[in-house]
Amino acid sequence: MSLMAMMYDRMMTGVEEAGLSRWRAELLGEASGATLELGAGTGRNLAFYPDDVSRLVLAEPDRSMRTRLRRAVVSTHRPRPVEVVDAPAEALPFEDASFDTVVATLVLCSVRDPERALCEVRRVLRPEGRFLFIEHVAAEDRPPRLRWQQRVEPVWRAVAGNCHVTRRTETAITAAGLTVERVERASMRKAPSFVRPTIRGSARVAA
Repeated sequence: MSLMAMMYDRMMTGVEEAGLSRWRAELLGEASGATLELGAGTGRNLAFYPDDVSRLVLAEPDRSMRTRLRRAVVSTHRPRPVEVVDAPAEALPFEDASFDTVVATLVLCSVRDPERALCEVRRVLRPEGRFLFIEHVAAEDRPPRLRWQQRVEPVWRAVAGNCHVTRRTETAITAAGLTVERVERASMRKAPSFVRPTIRGSARVAA
């Protein structure tokens, strides 16, 4: 099992307690209908999906993470079966317009091709479907921190599963043909300073 998979939950405990779990709960309470989560990891979001989500599919391409994810699914009692699939965000094995909701939390920082991943999000969403996201991003409003992110990023990527800290994810969401409904910017408390800038919110398929 990979070191990242073994250590992830322990590493995130302080961040979750400092507010990330509350962000997850608030955001995922908006999920409805057939719902797909990208990069579901160890299953941190499982407890926060509403019971009336009609279908829940968790995509996770990392084998070690997927093993822990399946354990989390077994231990989380949901009213309907949960599907776990081996699929990267850039190549989703689903028909066009298959989902009412797509979720990504702390995922787009580490995918190899975020633009392609977001185009896949748009493709699998139904008309008026929603994309719900929490992502850490470049500190565009704080140049000194952005410079620090740029210096640290090569090392951080190597030790943190290809995690980029300078991506401009809101811009990429719009470029993929999604219309941002709302976005909140905040600091992810208890995280290393260079990963604290975050955005969270929702977007819809552009008309």
